[in-house]
Amino acid sequence: MNLEEARKRAEKLRKEIEHHNYLYYVLDQPEISDETYDGLMRELREVEERFPELVVPESPTQRVGGEPLDEFEKVRHEVPMLSLENAFSEDELWSFFKRTKSVLSRDKLEYFCELKIDGLAVSLLYENGRLVRGATRGNGLVGEDVTNNIRTISSVPLKTVKPVEGILEVRGEVLMTKRAFSRLNSQREEQGLPLFANPRNAAAGSLRQLNPKIT
Repeated sequence: MNLEEARKRAEKLRKEIEHHNYLYYVLDQPEISDETYDGLMRELREVEERFPELVVPESPTQRVGGEPLDEFEKVRHEVPMLSLENAFSEDELWSFFKRTKSVLSRDKLEYFCELKIDGLAVSLLYENGRLVRGATRGNGLVGEDVTNNIRTISSVPLKTVKPVEGILEVRGEVLMTKRAFSRLNSQREEQGLPLFANPRNAAAGSLRQLNPKIT
């Protein structure tokens, strides 16, 4: 295999692996067995080891975190990461509707409602389609740079599906499913480690690990 053949094969393998990551981690609809997936990863590693010049930051093989940090660097958000206040009664909900209507000065408003996901708010920054930074919400103005830990999350794309010029910021929640939480606590119990109280704490604790290899 020459360099050009290796480049084409590596690109094809990366696309296949990211496709299956999306099916498995996002849609929960895997199309291939774990053995087949591991085979694709193994082949990609072999190609990149033979041709190290082909290794790129967004390769699935680069999801393993780097060296442990002494502390996280601070990140100032260009646009503050705000959050909505909770409403605990029907009166508080109607009060929210009235305030919203008065501010927007519109007779008719449409709302999109969804179940609340209890996780850790993060900001993902993509530059020309490549993930360059992941940060926690912090106090809304300043958060912590957790890029190395974010890169270990298989459901987070290291590169956008389609080319995107300039800066793209994506905001969302890092969460842990109940099934993953139960599995994690079982492992910790076997190792004699303290158990996490709930999935939210487990997700937050994992994301703020100074050693990304543990994340």
